[in-house]
Amino acid sequence: VQVVESGGGLVQPGGSLRLSCKASGFTFSSYAMSWVRQAPGKERELVASINWSGGSKTYADSVMGRFTISRDNAKNTVYLQMNSLKPEDTAVYYCAADRDFGVDVQDYDYWGQGTQVTVSS
Repeated sequence: VQVVESGGGLVQPGGSLRLSCKASGFTFSSYAMSWVRQAPGKERELVASINWSGGSKTYADSVMGRFTISRDNAKNTVYLQMNSLKPEDTAVYYCAADRDFGVDVQDYDYWGQGTQVTVSS
């Protein structure tokens, strides 16, 4: 199983980034996918989740209206479009997979290595 994130980097406040997560080694189209972030000294935060079909999505209150999660099952890839970025969005962003939608973060089956997002002027 491989879960590989990409697209992180340094961006100014108010800017945008698009994260990608490509998965292999499991039946991607049967799994719910999520983005989880962790800032230094803080607990992990579930940012956004999407069910297997893309028909159901959830977002943390802190990113509602600014971030959009989507998936392309033909490409085994999930995306996180991040707009109007704030310094408090700075964190390592992880992609995670689980057979069930809406499970606790600690129960996810598969995790990527993470990609750093830094929002700073």
